[in-house]
Amino acid sequence: MLNSFEQYSKLAELLVYPGPDFKEQVKEVTLWLDQRYPEPAAHLHKFSDFVANATQIELEELYTRSFDVQAATTLDLGYVLFGDDYKRGAVLVGLNSEHKEAGIDCGGELADHLPNILRLLHKMQKPEIRAELVEKIIAPAIKKIINEFQPQKIEAKEAVYKKHHKTIIEKSQKYSTIYQQPLKTVYDVLKHDFDFQEYEMPAKGADFIKSVGSEMKIEAEHNSQERQNNGCT
Repeated sequence: MLNSFEQYSKLAELLVYPGPDFKEQVKEVTLWLDQRYPEPAAHLHKFSDFVANATQIELEELYTRSFDVQAATTLDLGYVLFGDDYKRGAVLVGLNSEHKEAGIDCGGELADHLPNILRLLHKMQKPEIRAELVEKIIAPAIKKIINEFQPQKIEAKEAVYKKHHKTIIEKSQKYSTIYQQPLKTVYDVLKHDFDFQEYEMPAKGADFIKSVGSEMKIEAEHNSQERQNNGCT
């Protein structure tokens, strides 16, 4: 395992909204992983080839159809696991505190957005919470997201998408499940680094993250109290 955990900031670049530098970022991350994580990186080659040959409009269209409006799924892990259950709120409170402590700007996304959480794994200084976060939130959520890219599920959601968007880009439709590949890469790197226990996901609302959620909430409250004692707002 790379002790710096820099691999997770690199992996985050595969799952951000594709900007003008996205093609170069994917190429660089793929080459970097090929040298250090060859088996997980094997998932990326098809994705990398698609990105290299797609137009900017196609990249944006596919990302949107995968993760945003009328999406196959979402990258907000708390929602993936718990929907609108109150437990997601507890997770967001704890993650917000961790992001602030690590100096991570979540931008326009929430604290449980996968790229933000991957950057947090790189920056956070609490190995116990990092490992528990991986095992109880990140890994099971990614596994569930990957499952949403099964062809039959994509086809069912495609019908809804077509009702809202008259123009369907043919190449995006052909590669409608391509985001499985970077997600599988992330999952396999996590498995290599942390060797976590794989959980069977309970129904939403089950008391699945009690331990890590409680610990993060306690730390958030503690940090808030310290800032008040120190005269911080």
